Amino acid sequence: MAKAWPTDSQSWLARLVAFDTTSRNSNLALIDDVEAFLSELGARCERVVSDDGQKANLHAVLGPDVDGGVVLSGHTDVVPVDGQDWSTDPWVLTEKDGKLYGRGSCDMKGFAACALAAAPRFATAQLKRPVHFAFSYDEEVGCQGAPRMIERMAQSQPRPSCVIVGEPTDMQVITGHKGLYSVRVTLEGQEAHSSLVEDGACAVTHAATLMHHLVQEAAALKAAAPADSPFDPPYGTLTIGRMGGGTAMNILAKDAWFESLMRPAPWDDGPGIGERLRQRAAEVEAEMRRTAPDARVSVELISNVPPLRPEDMGEAEALARSITGDNAQRVVAYGTEGGQFQDAGFSTVVCGPGSIAQAHQPDEFVAISQLKACDAFLAKLRERLEA
Repeated sequence: MAKAWPTDSQSWLARLVAFDTTSRNSNLALIDDVEAFLSELGARCERVVSDDGQKANLHAVLGPDVDGGVVLSGHTDVVPVDGQDWSTDPWVLTEKDGKLYGRGSCDMKGFAACALAAAPRFATAQLKRPVHFAFSYDEEVGCQGAPRMIERMAQSQPRPSCVIVGEPTDMQVITGHKGLYSVRVTLEGQEAHSSLVEDGACAVTHAATLMHHLVQEAAALKAAAPADSPFDPPYGTLTIGRMGGGTAMNILAKDAWFESLMRPAPWDDGPGIGERLRQRAAEVEAEMRRTAPDARVSVELISNVPPLRPEDMGEAEALARSITGDNAQRVVAYGTEGGQFQDAGFSTVVCGPGSIAQAHQPDEFVAISQLKACDAFLAKLRERLEA
């Protein structure tokens, strides 16, 4: 017996929310469901799977086999509900006072629900250019899944011309955002009595040297911001969020570690800062080995998500503005997969239902009015692709 598929965005959202796709879990059950639906509509579907086979991106195309299509991009994973005080079941979409509560309702299954609700109409329309659906995994843990899919899309045919990333923006057009660059630094020293500093190497003390180096990099980012920066704060930021190490106050620490996160603005060079940190780490390691030959310092890259750079009326921006009538210049401080699409050569904007203020919160919600606005946006997009 054929499945009874939802027919509107709210019903689709209820179906999607019911899948617990917290990033630590597999998303395959959701991908199975969505792929089955799109396949029944005649979509050409391709999975791009993680190394362990437990997660997958889905790229599906409806419409003619020609270049110039538009990508509707969204991630399928959500952040945990652990420790949050929810007044409703986070995995059951609950309607109250014009709002739909549930984990991922805003970030960002709302956009996916609208895209899937629109899919049957895309399938029966006389499209001159195709619509692409791009659903990724592991966005919430450093945008780790999408690059595999984006690389395939950039190399395959037909090649789309622009991308709309449906992160929550209150359906306003966002043309730029900061990136994300994070590292974990681990130091292995040699224990000794704290009075005998030449008999070992204190990992914590040397970690402080590297953390001070990053504090100086943060100051340089602040100084580099142009006077007309549209961001708030107006500069790229760099913070040290977690640290640990040592055994006792009177013992040279054998181990130490810290994690640092940078949100580079479009004019900043995150990887460049990472490379300078590695160079400084090599110097610190050499200093530690002067008294502890087996000492080690490692810098592990956790995430490298490029910023989204305003394109000066690129194709994606022109399309989104023509549909929404929104001509204001807006950027945001959070990151998305948009910069990854842009770096692969796709014109990209961010525009989706809901408010980022609701993302990751207990009692996360999206307003029904926002879903309706996104439904209308996609209906107008269909008309553009038919023209």
